[in-house]
Amino acid sequence: MNWYIQALKNYADFSGRARRKEYWFFVLFNFIFAAVLGFVDGLTGSYIPEIGIGILGGIYLLAMFIPSLSVTVRRLHDIDKSGWWLLIAFVPLLGLIVLLVFLFMGSQSDDNRFGANPKVVVA
Repeated sequence: MNWYIQALKNYADFSGRARRKEYWFFVLFNFIFAAVLGFVDGLTGSYIPEIGIGILGGIYLLAMFIPSLSVTVRRLHDIDKSGWWLLIAFVPLLGLIVLLVFLFMGSQSDDNRFGANPKVVVA
């Protein structure tokens, strides 16, 4: 949960680096919260089948759009890739596979052009 909160604290920070752990815990908790809100939307009748999302889920989706982009860009920075690589997701199938491979890659062990290694604890 701390990684999720840390990503939210840096919600509009597109500079720097994000470890794999920070990114994937953010994705995990984002998925859990979205699933719970989807369930609540279904129970309360606020689910809109025409658009495939409920009121609460839609609000949450909008609220998490910028934090999701920023943590993904920082994750790409961690492997020394520009945040513009995120646009490869628009290439059907192959783009998503390439992006997933990038997101699963390990951190670059040294400092890179985007900042210091986040695994190194600064005292």
